[in-house]
Order: sequence, then structure tokens, then C-alpha cells
Amino acid sequence: MKKYKFFTNLDQEEQWLNDMARQGYTLVRKSFGYQFERSVPEEANYRIDFRTFKNQRDFEDYVALFEDSGWTHVAGTKGSGAQYFKQNGEQGNEDIFSDADSKAARYKRISDMWMTLCCCFIPIFAALISTDTIDASVILKPQSLYYTPGLWEMSGPRFWQAFLFETPFALFRGIVWMVIPVMIIVYSVFAYKAKKEYDNSQQQ
Repeated sequence: MKKYKFFTNLDQEEQWLNDMARQGYTLVRKSFGYQFERSVPEEANYRIDFRTFKNQRDFEDYVALFEDSGWTHVAGTKGSGAQYFKQNGEQGNEDIFSDADSKAARYKRISDMWMTLCCCFIPIFAALISTDTIDASVILKPQSLYYTPGLWEMSGPRFWQAFLFETPFALFRGIVWMVIPVMIIVYSVFAYKAKKEYDNSQQQ
């Protein structure tokens, strides 16, 4: 079974995975969605860390460290960021984090990731505007997305025929031009939310 959800709070995500385990669904994979397998209902204990690794050896050492402490790595790769662990029965500690600061630090790493992505798009967007590849004025004057000569001076059936014909092309241009600024906004919002979770975790 596959489910699609998005969390900005890792504690809530862990609780949801534990609830799914009580319903008899065990997490086996995580990519764009959560892949579950039917299993015996159980009181599971999932924990999520957030780390990326430059090479596979460092990642394998990281996983082995937790498995030696009684935690099974159930999902995540060296570049995925989110790493999902499940406690092996009653072995090991109740948490994979040694203290509140290390637990909060995962939100700091998430915030840094989103902010890095945001900063990568800003110079690209500026370069596209400076070379007139993207016309920023379309935000205030969306009619400039229509290229039909004299369109706005037309009237009656002739106008509607030309307008309806070009509208799909104009919408496509607008969507393409807005992809980068929308991504900048989305990444900055995610970075802010992660930073807020980091601040809240430190105060607990």
C-alpha cells in the first residue's frame, strides 16, 4: 500500500508511522510516498533523522552505528536526507538521539537544505530577468503574455476567437516563467518552518 503525505514536523511524522504500525502497516520504503506492507499490528517505535552523506561508506557506517544500538534502518539513502529507523523490539534506547540538542539539530539541517535550494534559484532567476528571458512585468500586466498583434483592439467574435485560441499558449508561458519564483517562495517557506521547529525544539 502506498500513501502520500507531507510533514514539516518530524515528531508528527513519527507518530503517524507508529499509528500505521498499530493498524498493521509496516514502512518498507520512502520516496515520493510511503510504501507500506501488511503486517501484524504492533506497538512500533519509529524515529527520523536528517542527514546526507558524500560517499556510500560514510552512510553505511552511520547505519551500522544505529543498528548496533538496536535500530533498523528501514528507509533512506545517502543523499535522501530523511533517514527512517525502527526500534528492534525492546532493544536499545527509546530514542536515537542522545539529548534535546541533537534531536533539534535535524531541523537545523533541514532548514539549511531548503535555504540552500532557495539561494541557488535566486541568481538563476536574476540572470533570466537581466537577459529578458523572463519578463517580470507579466506579474502586473498578464496581457503581455498574449502575442497576437492587435488582440486588445479587436472586438466581438473576432476578439473571442483570437483570445480563446491563444489563452492556452499564454497560460503555458506564464507557468514556465513563474516556476522559478514560485520555487524560491516555496523553499523559503519550508526553510522558515524548519527553522521555527528548530527553535521550538530547543525551548522544550
